[in-house]
Amino acid sequence: MRSLEKRVLAPWIIAGSVSSFVLTAVLSGFLLALESFSVSLVGVVLVLSTALFELYMLRRYANWSFEMREDYLYLERGVIRKVKTKVPYVRVQHVDTQRGLVERIFGLSQLVVYTAGSRGADVGIPGLLPGDADELQEELRKVAVKSEEEFGDGV
Repeated sequence: MRSLEKRVLAPWIIAGSVSSFVLTAVLSGFLLALESFSVSLVGVVLVLSTALFELYMLRRYANWSFEMREDYLYLERGVIRKVKTKVPYVRVQHVDTQRGLVERIFGLSQLVVYTAGSRGADVGIPGLLPGDADELQEELRKVAVKSEEEFGDGV
């Protein structure tokens, strides 16, 4: 099984820290409205929520893996809810690599696999080096074409 690139932790931890600050700001506003505001309580909430968000992101990274198997792309991910996904190559419609602003800043790319079938049936693999994402995209394209030739249209 392949893991994500370790540098994906940086934007994830930053996102967790921002979430922690937002949560703390909302709580502070709530406490002000109740006239129960305490700087020490807000500080404790900020430290605890930041630690929890960062721990969550570390576990998210540790639990993310994927692998190209004989007939399908296999993905495992999740902290609270574990998800195991099998994407049969015959169902692959097209494969994109995406590099948003944050991904470009951290030198990362995301691979998105669009499948035939129900709405929202696409899967993404974040935290890849751009070259690795391009290679994986090409590998998936080849096996999808081969599967379609062998088994027909997956729709």
